[in-house]
Amino acid sequence: MSVRNRILAGVAGLALSIGMALPASGESLADALAAAYRNSNLLEQNRALLRAADEDVQQAVAALLPVVNFTATALSQLNAPLSNATLSVGLSASMTLLDFGRGSRSVAATRETVMATRAGLVSVEQNVLLNAVTAYMTLYSDLQAVSLQRNNVTVITQQLRAARERFELGDSTRTDVALAEARLAASRSALALAQGNVAIDREVFNLAVGMYPSSLDSPPSLPRLPATLEAAQEVARQNHPSISQVQHQVAVADLLTEIIQRQRYGTVTGSISAEHSRSRVQGLPDSDGSDIVARLGYSVPLYTGGAQSSAERQQVAQAQAQRSNLHQTMAIVRQSVAASWAQLQIARASVVASDQQISATQSAYDAVRAEAELGSRTTLDVLDAEQELLDARSSRIAAAANVQLAAYSLLASMGQLTVEALNLGIPTYDVEAYGAGLRHAPAPATRSRQGDALDRIMGRYNR
Repeated sequence: MSVRNRILAGVAGLALSIGMALPASGESLADALAAAYRNSNLLEQNRALLRAADEDVQQAVAALLPVVNFTATALSQLNAPLSNATLSVGLSASMTLLDFGRGSRSVAATRETVMATRAGLVSVEQNVLLNAVTAYMTLYSDLQAVSLQRNNVTVITQQLRAARERFELGDSTRTDVALAEARLAASRSALALAQGNVAIDREVFNLAVGMYPSSLDSPPSLPRLPATLEAAQEVARQNHPSISQVQHQVAVADLLTEIIQRQRYGTVTGSISAEHSRSRVQGLPDSDGSDIVARLGYSVPLYTGGAQSSAERQQVAQAQAQRSNLHQTMAIVRQSVAASWAQLQIARASVVASDQQISATQSAYDAVRAEAELGSRTTLDVLDAEQELLDARSSRIAAAANVQLAAYSLLASMGQLTVEALNLGIPTYDVEAYGAGLRHAPAPATRSRQGDALDRIMGRYNR
């Protein structure tokens, strides 16, 4: 093969490097997102926290119901002048009869807390899926970079061989050979760096998705996005889980304020107890006794040293803080949408500019190479032109990845980066199933299907 043909073969390999970056088929981005949702330990942790919040509702409801206790007592006096023993058994029931609405508001507050926890779970889900997208696109682009650098090593190797042949024929100097050798060493170093980045990316991918990838498909077309920034911000205002979470927290603060204010009205309680006892005294016949006692009580704070008023003022301030937090959260979400929107426009513009840059640098490279064959350009000129072409192609890889990342970041800022919104077609966690099971489960409900599943998962990790 002639020197010219070797160079042309290397250039052809460089031009095809983007298309050869990855296998024709492999794991898709949707596969990675589904795996991240199924395998996320963080999601499992927050689902367990949601179930714990559901239990708070059950306990708040239970506080409105009677409490029944069984008691049994055995008493013996062995060192008395006459030894005696008493055995008694009894049942007692107590209940808050009137708390002026505090109990019902406590139930409502815990339910609002559950709703806030559910919104927090959606935020965690969005973070998990966004991390999966980031890991996927980073690995995909770095795999392309490896392919690009590998082809660049091939091209420079061909150029070095051609420079050596020209040197042997007396058409070039030793300097040209040394320049090609130096550029080849730099290209090999860049290839090693790119391969190292891929190794790191695979570990990050495993952390984000829960498994190592075999190969990656090309990213799909961009998800459907709003046509305007204002439309995107309106979607975020209505759907973002952070806003929903704080709204429920504001409701909790208002309910707690009402509960503290109603403590001034006091509490009416009632209780009833039944007891049966048998006593035995040495030298006397056994005696039995039964007793039934009913009590009705009312207590109200008359003087608390200012503690009641202070607690009310404190809770009002906390409610005001939550409202300010809501306004700030809405402002942050709005700003996040605007920033993501701008990043997407920048990324799209970068892709267009990179395409133009590749076209121009390819033309420049072809011209410099042709001029070098005529003797009007040096080997260094050819190497520099080739490096510019490589840089342009590398920039195109990064710009394409940034478009995908910006699009999914925009979805996350809108509150739309969820399994259901993306239509991934996989079963999702039912946030209402556990609480509904508590309302209908026979007492005591000490186990749950979700808890058993979590125990099995943890058992696999503890082996």
